[in-house]
Amino acid sequence: MAIAARRIGAESSATRAAMLEAAEALMREEGYAAVSTRKVASRAGFKPSLVHYYFTTTDDLLIALFRHGADHSDMMLEEALAAPDPLRALWEFFADTSRTALTLEFMALANHRKALRAFMVEHSDQMRARQVEMIRRLPALEGTVLADCPPAALSLLLAGIGRVLVMEGGMGVKSGHAEARVFVEQWLARLAADRVLQD
Repeated sequence: MAIAARRIGAESSATRAAMLEAAEALMREEGYAAVSTRKVASRAGFKPSLVHYYFTTTDDLLIALFRHGADHSDMMLEEALAAPDPLRALWEFFADTSRTALTLEFMALANHRKALRAFMVEHSDQMRARQVEMIRRLPALEGTVLADCPPAALSLLLAGIGRVLVMEGGMGVKSGHAEARVFVEQWLARLAADRVLQD
């Protein structure tokens, strides 16, 4: 006799959303180790069995939580790419500190959860591809400070500097941060001026 497939709660459910909110709050306040079925259920005011109805495994819950944050990041990225000065908006996206706590927790989690790491890698690759395509659509960069910088390298440079500032800042490290921010801001301003002269 075939075993019936286990039913999983709908992604649009308000109950599921409440569980993800509880999981996010726990991760921000206590770290990823606190995100257990029991604690999420207690925080959201449900029985642990109900959490398992929506998330079969802890990995499922963590991936759903990452996807929830990734959807918000995707929206922020699309707004940046559609901005009048997309390179500056992209820099501000990377240097945004509103997601610092969760970013640090998910980076640590990725070292221990292969399924989560695979999803994070896939999402990051997709985001990088969109950034590269946006940079390719910019007016020609010949004659500017970025004339010899490939789009993928430019995306990685902005992301790398921004994320180091965010992650180190989240730990309380500040050395060199102000100087790096000023350098990138001046760099972007010079690029914008070079492009205006080209026009």
